[in-house]
Amino acid sequence: MLNKVPAIGPISEDDKAAIAAAIDVNEITELALALGNIPAPAGKEGKAAQFVYEWMEKEGFNPRKVGATEDRPNVIGTYGGGAGEGQNLLFCAHLDTESPTYNPDIDAYKYRPATINNREWQECWLEDGVLYGYPIANDRGPMSCFLIAAKALKKAGINLAGKMYLAANPGEIGPEPIEEMRGTSYLGKDIGANYMFYHGGVAPDYAIAAEGCDFGWTSVGCGYAVFRIRLYGQSVFTPLLNMPEKASDHPSPIYRMGGLIDVIHQWSREHEVRSKYVAPGGTATPKSQIAAVRGGVPYAFGAGTEICAVYLEVGLSPATQIAEIQHSLERTIFAAIGPGFEVENVVARHGYDADPQQVAPLVDALEAATQATLGRPAGVAAPIYSSMWRDHNVFNMQRIPAITTGMKRWRPSPADLAASAQIYALTALGLCGKQDGAINAGQSRPVYGDNPFGSTSKK
Repeated sequence: MLNKVPAIGPISEDDKAAIAAAIDVNEITELALALGNIPAPAGKEGKAAQFVYEWMEKEGFNPRKVGATEDRPNVIGTYGGGAGEGQNLLFCAHLDTESPTYNPDIDAYKYRPATINNREWQECWLEDGVLYGYPIANDRGPMSCFLIAAKALKKAGINLAGKMYLAANPGEIGPEPIEEMRGTSYLGKDIGANYMFYHGGVAPDYAIAAEGCDFGWTSVGCGYAVFRIRLYGQSVFTPLLNMPEKASDHPSPIYRMGGLIDVIHQWSREHEVRSKYVAPGGTATPKSQIAAVRGGVPYAFGAGTEICAVYLEVGLSPATQIAEIQHSLERTIFAAIGPGFEVENVVARHGYDADPQQVAPLVDALEAATQATLGRPAGVAAPIYSSMWRDHNVFNMQRIPAITTGMKRWRPSPADLAASAQIYALTALGLCGKQDGAINAGQSRPVYGDNPFGSTSKK
């Protein structure tokens, strides 16, 4: 294995001051609002991607588009690097935001009308000193922070020895192709950061998934699986039905689904305890929940149905493999109801964690940058941020040490965005190092020495 480039020399107080002065609170707020107010539900990220592309082009970050489909590209910009010195740091954030589909034939099965009409799904605004709107919280607020961080470095006249990648990705939230919902329109994570890693021309030493973590960090990320659990029965012409006394004796599997759900619910409670994952980089408590129930055909009534299915989402810690969950579910259900069912995995994405020693230089740089900006350590983020999928999983899967970290998740202020941008810029400078000479000259070598702020990572 190749040795890592040595730690970069100390960052001057002048450079710290120049970065802070180069971050305009109004500018970052306006960028977050402009980007956040472009509707970009999963599958429709194209307009937001084009906005980021044009912003990067205007600011001189040499963007390119790399996509599995033309209308859902990854947008990748760069700053610094090119001489083989310093270390490369990739920042990524996702363009898609959770929301209804706004197809009434689909949304009617999941949302109440008042929920669909919530303006925060696709609209962002500043009110009483804080930012509203789901797109800013997840994830175009953090995206704006690393874009402004790169601009601040450039504005301050600080070129980086290593390369800073700026990536806006589709599909982090989802969806997933399941049943008749198939094809590229339903691809999520396969065409986002994962596709970018394989086809995007990026070569990071470290990576940060920029997401709200309340200024903490974690290297832990959960995966997830979706299991289709089918319960089989018998269809009986309604006039011929002998109605049993108990629902559990009914020939239709729909009537027996209640008992199965009780079994799954208890299994899910035990799974959360059994799968808890504690590591130096964070604590994960993987959860489980039924996402959907399907049985019968509403317009073809008259004889009930032979099949009813539940779709169970199961969180997977970095220590859990998909086969373990399949075996556990099968054993539990068989013991409770006997035969007449089928468990099939229809989605599988494992969780990952970074090696503590390999990720330590990134954590050191982030911790010191946070101390310099907020006057306190960052610290390990709350377990909720370790208990979900975020795209640092993509890089840890590829043996590139990665964390997720970012601003206040819910109702951030403009000052929170500015602080996060400053932390990102200092982290990039601390890890990538300063290239001597003019911006983009890419000629002189950086000075190596101790960690720029001293070792502050939690051992």
